[in-house]
Amino acid sequence: MHRVVDGVRITTLNGTIDLDEQDVLREALLPEGEPVLPVVADMRGVTFLDSSGINVLIRVHQQLSEAGFRLRIAAPTDTVRRVLSLVGIDTLIPCHSTLDDALNA
Repeated sequence: MHRVVDGVRITTLNGTIDLDEQDVLREALLPEGEPVLPVVADMRGVTFLDSSGINVLIRVHQQLSEAGFRLRIAAPTDTVRRVLSLVGIDTLIPCHSTLDDALNA
């Protein structure tokens, strides 16, 4: 599910993000046929994130950067935050404790 607030696409993600869900994740973050906008991935409902999900985040980050926009991650669960930190994604894509913090960054 996504909505646009002040020119930023907020995509609310839930459940498991793995190989089976990678295409759904990409489409949720960069919907085909819609304008490219800055994106905040609200991950408060994500319970698991594997390498295929991480790869999608990296590709979306690169596509947005090429278009002059940013991907930000909001409210990752402790489990997801540990994964993001372990692989160093949090140094590439800004991670924020809350959705408000991500929107105001």
